[in-house]
Amino acid sequence: MANTTNFSVRMDSDIKKQCEALYGELGVNLTTAINVFLRQSLRVGGFPFDVRMEQPNKETIAAMLEAERIARDPSVKRYTDVEEALRTLKE
Repeated sequence: MANTTNFSVRMDSDIKKQCEALYGELGVNLTTAINVFLRQSLRVGGFPFDVRMEQPNKETIAAMLEAERIARDPSVKRYTDVEEALRTLKE
């Protein structure tokens, strides 16, 4: 028999119930699903799926909107290159 150990995980009770139902439909319990996740993590050397934010956060959205506004505003000073912009900043 394999050398096993126990560990505790705190999780939202609704998430746990939903995952138990999901994995039950797939014919495995939550413990087996977690073991599959951990084994696959070892195989790929990290998360076995992409971990990223699909939506930018509020600050990024605000910066993007400001950049779009500036790009459309004909009264905003334009520079031909970075050096010109840096010279203006030093003045």
